[in-house]
Amino acid sequence: MKKYNVAVVGALGAVGQEMIKTLEQRNFPVHRLKPLDIASNKGKEVFFNGEKVYVETAEKGAFEDVDIALFSAGGDASTLLAPIAVEENTIVIDNSSAWRMDPTVPLVVPEVNPEDLDSHKGLISNPNCSTIQMMVALKPIHDAYTIKRIVVSTYQAVSGSGQKAINELNQQAKDYASAKKMVHTVYPYQIAFNALPHIDIFMDNGYTKEEMKMVNETKKILCEDIKISATTVRVPVFRCHSESINIEVEKKIDIDNVIKLLTSAAGITVQDCPKTNTYPLAIDVAGKDDVFIGRIRKDFSIENGLNMWVVSDNLRKGAALNAVQIAETLVQRNLL
Repeated sequence: MKKYNVAVVGALGAVGQEMIKTLEQRNFPVHRLKPLDIASNKGKEVFFNGEKVYVETAEKGAFEDVDIALFSAGGDASTLLAPIAVEENTIVIDNSSAWRMDPTVPLVVPEVNPEDLDSHKGLISNPNCSTIQMMVALKPIHDAYTIKRIVVSTYQAVSGSGQKAINELNQQAKDYASAKKMVHTVYPYQIAFNALPHIDIFMDNGYTKEEMKMVNETKKILCEDIKISATTVRVPVFRCHSESINIEVEKKIDIDNVIKLLTSAAGITVQDCPKTNTYPLAIDVAGKDDVFIGRIRKDFSIENGLNMWVVSDNLRKGAALNAVQIAETLVQRNLL
């Protein structure tokens, strides 16, 4: 099997570290791993396949010997460096929101729209973490029943905001236990023992940027005609996003068939048994690759409606794993 030089941009961040771990766990054919980060992190160590690899600076010239670059360094870095990498003949898989809605850039979930990779021009976008798990869950249903409308409410882990948010929740929990005053700097309010209906900035229409990402990305990936409304909420969970999804479809719903479709779909694990209180939990899903689905039931308030509960590790399938799967799909489709 041919092997590839792979760069990870933002290698020391939470998602960058998960990307390196995922490449190793899935035995992606890496000839050489090249961890890239800001200049002040040059020389720091990461471990890959049991060996130390030293971080280099993400800058012009750093991609000349790289086949694939997985980017997780934020929108500003991607806006600046992704075109440079493409110019240096590197295929970029970008985890930021910088390029997602560019009509010339494929926005891909491999289980949903792998064919969109066929037209890539060197730059590919990883969708938003909440969008990814929803697309994996809804694709089999859309293919069978044609989804007309989606209403989704998310319960998103603090790891979606990075390591500082993880540290802040951890510290607030410790402060609470020792009766100390809790301090918040990452979020506008205390996140411990709370729920914040506010992820990213508010837009002029009253929705947050995170909510509009879900709306616009779903239309680009699944179907432009789907109507969708989203409410995104940050909750005091370290890892894994949960979603309550309500859909309306064109055809009569058969719950047993829906469960059968989901159970047989790639990348999905169904956990759904009300009698035994079996349903997906963030604490159980952490570190796992699949999208987990439960609480599958009819919505009796409309003619053809369905409710479900969807949980996925936002650092795995919601970021690192999806990016690595895109790279794997490029290999499988002979697009490298």
